[in-house]
Amino acid sequence: MNIASWLEQSARSHPSLPAAASGTRVLATYAQLAERAARQAGALRAQFGLAPGERVAVVAKNTPAYLELLYGIWHAGCAAVPANAKLHGAELGYILEHSGARVCFASKGVDDEIAPHAPKNLEHLITIGGADYQALLTADTLPLTPRAPDDLAWLFYTSGTTGRPKGAMLTHRVLAAASQAYANEVDPVSPGDAILHAAPMSHGSGLYIMAHVARRGVQVVPESEGFEPEEVFALIGAWPRASMFAAPTMIKRLVECPAACDPENIRTLIWGGAPMYVEDALAALDRFGPRLAQIYGQGEAPMTITTLSKQDIAERGHPRWRERLGSAGKPYASVEVMVADGEDAPLAAGETGEILCRGEVVMPGYWRNEEASRAALRGGWLHTGDVGAFDAEGYLHLKDRSKDLIISGGSNIYPREVEEVLLTHAGVREVSVIGRPDREWGEVVVAYVVGRAAPAELDALCLSRIARFKRPKDYIFVDTLPKNNYGKILKTELRARDLRAMDARKGGTPKETA
Repeated sequence: MNIASWLEQSARSHPSLPAAASGTRVLATYAQLAERAARQAGALRAQFGLAPGERVAVVAKNTPAYLELLYGIWHAGCAAVPANAKLHGAELGYILEHSGARVCFASKGVDDEIAPHAPKNLEHLITIGGADYQALLTADTLPLTPRAPDDLAWLFYTSGTTGRPKGAMLTHRVLAAASQAYANEVDPVSPGDAILHAAPMSHGSGLYIMAHVARRGVQVVPESEGFEPEEVFALIGAWPRASMFAAPTMIKRLVECPAACDPENIRTLIWGGAPMYVEDALAALDRFGPRLAQIYGQGEAPMTITTLSKQDIAERGHPRWRERLGSAGKPYASVEVMVADGEDAPLAAGETGEILCRGEVVMPGYWRNEEASRAALRGGWLHTGDVGAFDAEGYLHLKDRSKDLIISGGSNIYPREVEEVLLTHAGVREVSVIGRPDREWGEVVVAYVVGRAAPAELDALCLSRIARFKRPKDYIFVDTLPKNNYGKILKTELRARDLRAMDARKGGTPKETA
């Protein structure tokens, strides 16, 4: 059960259909993409000597080459390690070392970021689009390597509460189940339908690649390799029945963009990665019509725990429509979801507890981390760390995330890794990092600091050690931090204090969220 077989099947049945595009330009048909992937696989096996099961890293900005790389890696029987290209070189170095990757493909510029932090196990750092990369596409093709359903396919690195990333092991079975759930319940795909990859292909958007290959859709990467609302609208006009995965902040920017957009060309706009303000969801519905869907998931159950369908979002006549719009939807048909108490016993509708799930979309564990795997999967259920409650109709309402997690612009940020960096400054005695609600980003990072230091110095320190998007946007200097009798910092109290201060300063209150 090699997930790459879907590409081979599509290439055989519809060889001339467009498979990959840059902007409005078709770069590869299904036959061409399958051949390029088979040549990549041949190079991985013959030139680099990789055996089935070995890990190959991809640290790239959005690019059509992502497709031939992923499928070439799988075609060779290897496992892909897609990493966020926005991470700091030191963070990427840890992922490369921990995964044991011997080969890494990186975008131009990102390769320079990685090079000083490359671990000893990394034998080849190849710049995507460079001469060495192009030479790989002249290798002899390799027959598809058979894989078992539970063989590793995608090593998905997601931050942990200790600040060290954990590698969620996504098998061929997991990716197949998640892809089928998406195509069945969120966004049915027909041959020729497009998906716009304006969100990162290393995680959110990339996890929808497989469903579109299986259903013979076309993967469209903006020429900007990122998210520009005007460009997205132009591509929607050029590619009828286009879908796109986006963080709520991206949806909000699309709504506010004055450029013209014909919503009739939109198949589905899917948001996820963070809650969306209800009023923002309403504005999106007003502009784009009944073409919005929401998903809730984690890297450990990729994008596939619950979904709020286009029909539910658009059903204005339902007596509980607004309440439904504020929910995370209902469990996928292929996933069991339970809200449990501290003993993992199920709770009744209306009662709040931790969200647990199980099914074929759930990872079998974390790479090289048995302790974390046992904790996350105890009793056969994935413990999400998120808190919520079911209503009487079976819709899941998120009450909170794992208590320290900050989600800013759809990216996960764990405070401890930021705190550890700030504490290396000689002037910082204590620090606590929290998330502050923000209309544009969902949350922004705020650091409460005990000590004396210039914010510019702290900024420079963070930029030297962690990704730019993780650094605090505000530093607040205080004499003490709130603590309990055991000396533990009370982040809940700190967040409440911060909200009160913001309310007093702005004269407003946090908005209702979905």
